[in-house]
This record gives sequence, structure tokens and C-alpha cells, in this order.
Amino acid sequence: MNPLLIPTAEPFFFPGNPTACLLVHGFTATPREMRGLGEYLHAVYGYTVLGVRLAGHATTPEDMAHMRWEDWLASAEDGWHMLRSAGHRRIAVAGLSMGGVVALLLASYQPVLAVVSMAAPYALEITLRERLWGLVRPYFPKGEGRVYDPEGFRGRVAYPVNPARSALELVKMLGVLRETLPTVTAPALVLHSRNDRYVQPANAERIYAALGSPRKRLVWVERSSHVVTLDAERERVFREAGGFIAEAALQEAAPQDEPPPGETP
Repeated sequence: MNPLLIPTAEPFFFPGNPTACLLVHGFTATPREMRGLGEYLHAVYGYTVLGVRLAGHATTPEDMAHMRWEDWLASAEDGWHMLRSAGHRRIAVAGLSMGGVVALLLASYQPVLAVVSMAAPYALEITLRERLWGLVRPYFPKGEGRVYDPEGFRGRVAYPVNPARSALELVKMLGVLRETLPTVTAPALVLHSRNDRYVQPANAERIYAALGSPRKRLVWVERSSHVVTLDAERERVFREAGGFIAEAALQEAAPQDEPPPGETP
């Protein structure tokens, strides 16, 4: 029997210290696009890292077309519960593109150390042409986008087409996101490329503005396409995400009830 998962597209787990990071890949993609970030977080900070596979991904586009957006969120929540059941009480969640949307939604109702949203959409317009295409054919082709470092994309695994039904599910999920963002209070990093041609940079600004987090940061990269974890500035992306999570961990560990110097309780 052939394997159900596409080779090299499986989830990954790096055991480490008590602080854990849950990584979520994007629409039609696989955990492989998050692996470099996971390796960095594990090697530099010693974090425990789990890269989940969203339902219907890393198998066939037909599988994905049968999933609802709630199934994708449940896949990430499964990962969160796995880490919690293993004793991790400080869990940061980071996602790319649709994975960023999933990360933000998860952070709205589960306690997370920090949330990192990379290249995530705030709204998605389905054109009339794409809607008509979906009525005739269940899949529509992907556009060819410019990348700055093709070497970084070597070995990337993703479906070659977009399931039309899945695109509509993503639209539904974004509607929930827009209602939910003000309830996200965990420290939040929003990272986006100014040269993203798939998800326009204005999406990052709208996510940042809507977040309810008292501690939030908006970071731009320049020499990158949509998949910022693989393109030319991926090392900076890793540093920004790792540094933000480490900062959140330090702030959580600091005593919150100590009076300022020179004052007494």
C-alpha cells in the first residue's frame, strides 16, 4: 500500500525545554514550509516544537476539498492539546498565511504565550471568474509568483491547484477572524512582506489595527514573496519570531506584583 501522506510533507516534532512552539502551515501547503523555522527555534532557544498538518493537506486536493474551516482549526487545537498534555504550560503559536489565521483564532480562546502571524490575510475577495470556474470545475490553477531566492523553495511541497470549495471555506474563516481579532489579548507579532503579491500588505495593517493585544508588533520584510519562511529574508523572519517569543517568555516569567524600585507595597 502506498503511503497516504506525500513524502517529506509529514508533521514534525522536536522535543526540548518546557516552552513549546506550535507551528501551522498555509493553505494547500504542508508542514515542510515551517520546518526551517522550527529547526531554528529548537536549535537557538531549545524550545519544544510541533509542526502540525492541517486536515486535508499533504495528501490530495480531493481530500482538502472535503474539509471545512473548522477542521483546519481543530487540527491546530489538537496540537495545542498534545503539548499541554505533555506538560507544556507556555505555548506560543505561529502560522503562515492561512496558518496565521488559524494561529490568531486559536489564540482567541486558548491561553497562549504569544502568537505570530506571518503573511496572513484579513479579507479575501473571490472574483466572479473564480466563482464561475468553481461551478464548472472543482479546482482553479495557481498563479506564478516571483520569488527572491528559488533555492529556499527547493523541496517545498504544496498542491498545484486551489480547491474552489476550500477557497470559500477560507472566506468564511476570515469572516470569523475579523469578528474575533479584538478578543486576542496575547502578545502578538504580525509579520508581512511589502512585496507579497498574493496577500497584499494592507492585510497586515488591518490585522494589527484590529488586534486587542496590549503588546503587539508589526514587522515588514522587503526581499520576500508570500512564503516568508522560505524566501530570501527567512533568517530575519526566524530571528524576529524567535526573539518575540523569547521576549514574551521573559515577561511572563518576571514577577508581576513587585513594586517599582523605591516604593513599598
